[in-house]
Parts: sequence; structure tokens; C-alpha cells
Amino acid sequence: MGDVIYAGVSAVLGLGILIVIHELGHFLVAKKAGVGVLTFSVGFGPKLWGRRINETEYVISSFPLGGYVKMVGEDPEEEVKEIDISKSFSHKSLGARAAIVGAGPLFNLLLAAVIFSATFMWVGVPALTTRVGSVEADTPAAKAGLQKGDRILAIDGEGVEKWEELSERIKASGGRRLTLTIEREGRRIDLQVQPVIREGKTVFGERQDVWIIGIASDVEMRKSDPVTALAQGFYRTGEYAVLTVVGLFKMITGTVSPKNIGGPLMIAQVAGQQAQEGLGSFFFFLALLSVNLGVLNLLPIPVLDGGHLFFFLMEWLIGRPVEIKYRERAQQIGIFILILIMMYAFYNDVTRFFEG
Repeated sequence: MGDVIYAGVSAVLGLGILIVIHELGHFLVAKKAGVGVLTFSVGFGPKLWGRRINETEYVISSFPLGGYVKMVGEDPEEEVKEIDISKSFSHKSLGARAAIVGAGPLFNLLLAAVIFSATFMWVGVPALTTRVGSVEADTPAAKAGLQKGDRILAIDGEGVEKWEELSERIKASGGRRLTLTIEREGRRIDLQVQPVIREGKTVFGERQDVWIIGIASDVEMRKSDPVTALAQGFYRTGEYAVLTVVGLFKMITGTVSPKNIGGPLMIAQVAGQQAQEGLGSFFFFLALLSVNLGVLNLLPIPVLDGGHLFFFLMEWLIGRPVEIKYRERAQQIGIFILILIMMYAFYNDVTRFFEG
């Protein structure tokens, strides 16, 4: 029971941070554009707590899986008083409206970059080295005499400094015999190893046969200086954003099973596990979740930020706002799609729970 509560608290805390940052993006850019903000809510449903400061009521609502910012004149059909036209969302320029809507996902991506950068700088990240961490029994490496602690210096006389380079050279061998130059207790030794093929999987769970020798890397934690960490943080954010888009495309085309979709139960479970492993692991997971939230919100599905941006694009192309009746129909379809996705994600969660 304690683990369940811990996982739930970790998930709510993590999602709460992501939601606040997302809505804060909309809020700050709206304020900068001169738009009046009536409500800033974390969560949906009945209000649990609220406080009004100037024209804005800050609210915590019952259901923490989301949030919203309600602005003056946000609904195009809403009648706006003459005195409020200057701060009405629908009366702002197309560029200003697009910036306000796009700020939510952008802030999630920026949050991810900041968390990644801070993690690289203060906690460090696991780095795979060319030192052997373990040797599988009855594999080419074991038969060749490789031992835990050996550092692989070269393959066929060509030096290797990174695990990724070592791994790629083995995968590209085509099964031919390789000469490994290793360092063991200060001595250099040449060993002959014959790679074998084994079934593996890509990052998306697709089958991929690869050549292996049966070793695992030794892992060490490496910290980065502030400038390098910042660059790595933004690079890693972009990398995971691309992986998210590719993964979605593969699910749509059927290349990857949609069973990989997870809902709140899976998020709670993983968040709890990461929190137990330490703050570094928890915040790294939070950054991944923030990337996913930012990318998913940019999908051109009505009711999502990406759907609104799509309508703004159409407005720019045709020179006038899309008619309300078409927007309403599209939003109904969008809500229906989101409900289906949420139901399927919850079904996957329940299935994993009982299978586990």
C-alpha cells in the first residue's frame, strides 16, 4: 500500500509541475500580449481552492490530469464589452494568438531542456565505456577469454574510444572474425572473437537481428560543465522530440504496436519507480514526460494546442477565421478521438497490471 501511495504522490507531483509550466506558458505570453486572463487552473472539474489576484483567479481543481487558462474574449462568439476589446484574445493579431497558444508546448520543451541540462551538470548521466562490465556465459566473448574489467582499445588494429563505436563495429562485422586489443592489468593482449547473430529490438520494440559477442559495458556517471550541459540538454530534448514523432508515426502505420501507449496508471508506476531510485532519475523521467506532453499537444487535433494552431494556419491561408460551425464540428471529433485514446491507454494500463 505504501508503494502505491508513493507512486501516486510522485505521479501527481510530476504531472502538477508539467501542467503548471504548460499553463504558465500560455499565461505569461497572454499577459505580454496584453490579453486579460480570468482563470489560471491546475486541473479540471470542481474547484478545491481558489484565490483572486487582480482580474485573475488562481484555482486548483479536482482532477489533476490537465489544466487551463481562461482568457477574455477567448470564445469568438463571446460578446466582449467595449472596454475589454483591447485585452480580448480574439481581437488580437493572428501572430499574437498563435504565440499564446504555442507557448504552452514550447514551455514544456524548454522545461525538459532545463531539467536535462541540470541533470547533466549536477547529477551526471550514465555513460557507456569500452570497459567490459560483464561477460555472458557460452558466448563468443567468453570463449575468446574476455573478462570483466578488460578495456577494449581497438578492433582489427583500429582504436575505439566509445562504446557506441565499439558496438557499431561489431554489428557491422557481418560475422567475420575480429581481433580485439584489450588492456588487462596494465598489459595489452590480442584476442580473436567470432561474432554470432542474435535477435534484438529497436528503441520502438521492432525486431532487429544484430551481430554480438556477448559483453555488456561498464557504466560510469559523467558530469558536464555548464555550457556543455546546456547544449546537451537542448540536443537531448530535440532528440527525444523526434523519437516521439517517429514513434507516433510507426504506431499509426502499424509498424509498432499501439499497446505501448500508457495512461495514468503506467505514469504513476514509472514515476514511483524513478522517485525511489533518486531525484536524478525522477527528474530525468519528468523531462521525458515533458517532451512527450509538448510534442503531443502540437498534434493537429482540435481541442489540443496543435489543433488551434492548425486553424490559425488556415486563417492565414484563406485570409479570414474558419467559420465557427466547422470549428465546433472539428472540436467534437477531436474530443471523441482523445476519449478513445484515453480509454485505450487506460485499457493497456489495466491489462499490464493484471498480466504483471
